[in-house]
Amino acid sequence: MRIQDKIKLSGIHSSLQVEESAVSLWNWTVTKHTGAVIDDEQRAKCTLICLCEGNDPPEGTIRRQILMSMKTGKGWIDIGKAGLADGFLENAMSSIEKLYAKLRNGSDGEADIQVHRADVEKSLFKVLSYQAESAVAQGDFQKAVMCVQRCKDMLMKLPKETCYLSILCYNFGVETYEWKRYEQSSFWLSQSYDIGKMDMKYSVGKEMQAKVLRLLATTYFEWDCTLYLDKALKAISLANQENLHPAGFFLKVKILLKSGASDEDINSEFTHLEMSLDFCLNTAKLLLEHGRESVGFDFLKSVPERFESSPDLGKITLLHIEFLLQNKKELLAKQKIEEVIIGHYTGKQLLPEALNQLHVILWDRAAKHYEEKSYSEALHWYNYSVSFYTPGQIDQNLAKLQRNMASCYLHLKQVDKAKEAVKQAERCDPNSIFTKFSVYKIAVMENDTDKAMEAVIEMGKLAEKPSEHEDKLRVDKNTGSNLLSLAAQIALENDQQIVAIKALEYLSEHLQDCRQLFTALKCLVRLMLSKVMAENAEKRDEDINSILNYLNLANKKLAESFTEEKFTGDMRILEAHWFRKVAWNLAVQFKDSPEKMRDFFVLSFKLSQFCPSDKAVLIAQKTCLLMAAAIDLEMGRQLTPSEQTELFSQALQHLQTCKEIWKVLKLTGDFAKDPTDTLLLLYEFEARSKLNDPTLHNLMESVWEQPQMEIKTLEIIASLAMEAPARYPVLCKKALKSALNLHRKQAVIDAEKFSKCLHSLINISLPTGLTDLETCVLQEVWDYFEDALSVVSSTDAYPEMEILWLMTRAWNTGIFQYTVGKYKEAEQWCGLGMRFLNHLGSLKKSYEGHSISVGTRIQSCLLVSQSLGIEKPALLSSGKKLQLSLATALKSLDQKVSDSADSTHLFLHIFTQAYTFYSRLTQRACVLIPGCAQMAPESGIAAVVSHLHIIVGVPDPGSVLQTPPCFGEHEWIVQDRRSQTSIPFPTPKSDKFFTI
Repeated sequence: MRIQDKIKLSGIHSSLQVEESAVSLWNWTVTKHTGAVIDDEQRAKCTLICLCEGNDPPEGTIRRQILMSMKTGKGWIDIGKAGLADGFLENAMSSIEKLYAKLRNGSDGEADIQVHRADVEKSLFKVLSYQAESAVAQGDFQKAVMCVQRCKDMLMKLPKETCYLSILCYNFGVETYEWKRYEQSSFWLSQSYDIGKMDMKYSVGKEMQAKVLRLLATTYFEWDCTLYLDKALKAISLANQENLHPAGFFLKVKILLKSGASDEDINSEFTHLEMSLDFCLNTAKLLLEHGRESVGFDFLKSVPERFESSPDLGKITLLHIEFLLQNKKELLAKQKIEEVIIGHYTGKQLLPEALNQLHVILWDRAAKHYEEKSYSEALHWYNYSVSFYTPGQIDQNLAKLQRNMASCYLHLKQVDKAKEAVKQAERCDPNSIFTKFSVYKIAVMENDTDKAMEAVIEMGKLAEKPSEHEDKLRVDKNTGSNLLSLAAQIALENDQQIVAIKALEYLSEHLQDCRQLFTALKCLVRLMLSKVMAENAEKRDEDINSILNYLNLANKKLAESFTEEKFTGDMRILEAHWFRKVAWNLAVQFKDSPEKMRDFFVLSFKLSQFCPSDKAVLIAQKTCLLMAAAIDLEMGRQLTPSEQTELFSQALQHLQTCKEIWKVLKLTGDFAKDPTDTLLLLYEFEARSKLNDPTLHNLMESVWEQPQMEIKTLEIIASLAMEAPARYPVLCKKALKSALNLHRKQAVIDAEKFSKCLHSLINISLPTGLTDLETCVLQEVWDYFEDALSVVSSTDAYPEMEILWLMTRAWNTGIFQYTVGKYKEAEQWCGLGMRFLNHLGSLKKSYEGHSISVGTRIQSCLLVSQSLGIEKPALLSSGKKLQLSLATALKSLDQKVSDSADSTHLFLHIFTQAYTFYSRLTQRACVLIPGCAQMAPESGIAAVVSHLHIIVGVPDPGSVLQTPPCFGEHEWIVQDRRSQTSIPFPTPKSDKFFTI
């Protein structure tokens, strides 16, 4: 609980107790007071003041109330809360009235009353002055005037307060002058001066009075010089009469100059006061600045006589030179400078500070002529500055001077002199970026590319690591960037693109300003493009990589530019559009380099992310990602499986991002004819299949459910499913089946496309060379052949070579069945092949006769095999059993078949079967022929053996029959020496045609 709350609740009713508590609290808070702060303790004091009043408080209590109220009110004023002080000051005023009334009632006579009145008036004077302070602080001018006037009236009785009231009014004048309330300020300053004159015994003194008047003159001068010029002049004249001070003299000269006083009047003022050298210089400046050249220079000439022994005499000379130059009196200024140079070498040197100031004057004059392109005149002034340096002196300022002179020489085409000046600069300051820049300029002018490049590189390094002794010229963090920018501009102006590129590259590394950076990068891209176009293809790679680096840097800086306030969002968008379009165009242009093409497309996408996502930008982003994914896939196809993983994974990332963009893009319009969905599907399928991604089947489940899949898409999926290193025969078959179903659903079947799809489906379902196929597989493939027959029968547009291929595959399937002893299945498949024969056109005659002959033989072989009981050759377990079966078969055959070509082939078949099975059992390849001849001479087999030879590949009468080779590699030809006729089975281009 706060102290004042405790007092209120303590139950104290006696005014005496309250008074004692108030006094104790006051004394305690006074000891705790550490600054001009009104806190809770001060508030407690104020509360107790009210509690101490009572109905008839004693004199002592009232006096304490007056003191406490005044102090508290003054405290609020001092901390700038004048509004809170008014209440306490009013309480103090009320208490003063009570005290006066109480004292008057207790007085014995008039003399006693006068004593009490004088006592009370002191407190009243203080309260009124505090009320005036509060009113001024609150801007209540009228109340402040009233309070001060009452105080002023009381000065007759309180003369000792004259000084206090005069200073109080002066302070009011200062405050209002600072607030530029000149009318109020002039009033308070006039009051201060008048009050100060009221009682000379207690006056503030002449110095203070002069100070008041000088401020009053300044107030009139600044308020309205034209209207109050006379008042200002009168006030300053009075001030100088009170106390002659340099400030008063200077102000009076200033007012006289403004009033247009004559030179004589102004000159007359100079005799009244002894002034310091600096004051004389300031006065001379004032005169010359106001165009009083005659008075100014005369006064300036008189100054050295006054200060002959002063070491600062050089200041007068410098001021003289400076004003001669300002008044365009260069010839006189040069004469004065030459006098100084002569004095420098004859023992009259300027002080270091004055000499530095002189160098500044000379350099400023030279710079002015340089800007006006008066290079010879600039050199003249620079030479004045050089004159103050001794030969061999090393100084950074001398290095700057030599560099400036070198620039002038270069403009005058005096390269040799420029080189000499730069040489001197290098001697004085070899590690300066400005020196390197001077070297660079000379190298460019002399077309010395190597030296220019070397200088640019040095400049770039110095821009990265500024030297420790850098002067003010290099403090600016943009100095290095500015010089590199200028170096690039100079190189371009002199047709040295390589040097300009190097300068811009360093510049782009150090620029902090985003706008300048992007301008530099644009220049770099343009310059490098022109260079690339002029180069051979072999030299382009490095420069293309450089362009990629520039665009990557642009992308990086665009991301960082969000923290720069000066680089607005609109600027960022404009820059991003420019760079993304450049990246796009470069991607299209370098289509012969897939890797570069992809990198540019990816960059174009990244840069487009800084642009608003309108429809055009979304389309560009989608296209960039699709192209990047397509290129990754294309590049991956040409690599080994171990090298493909990174590219295919990268392609998947592009595709996932593209999917998200495509979802948004589809909301902006109708894209029914856009192939993006199909491309996304195919690209993703290829990437996942070649990565052996386990989620591939899940992806395809959603694909099979789509109602509007195109035939071409399904066929491509089928092809990709079997493209190495992917191998997904199940997915391939499913895609081909779906495509085939779509072909069937068409109103008019496209026979050519149907044939290709069916061709692929049969190939994947019926691999070439496999003999032990399951019945269900054969049945499935049989159905495909039946589908083909139905289409072939219904149209004449079915490609003949595809029909021939179907016939060959069906026929060869039968042959494979035959070789494993499945003669019934062989007969069915060969018969299926014969059904296709009827639909051949020009090729029908080439195959018809032989196909029928072979078909007859297969039927005969089936009959013989059934007679031999060897539908399954593995049942033959001994040579003796084979011999008996063979004899029986030959005997039966002699009774059924005459000696003809067919019988010869039949004999050959029996012989082949016997030889094959027997050789498997005994591993003896040469014992069958003589054995057979001895076993059954009456059967005529010996004659068959002597007249028939089996020839595989190239005819060789002495060869022995082997197990049928791979029919895709050779033609199997049976030759009869008696008839000299051969029956070849040609191999069609569409597939291998297998024969027996």
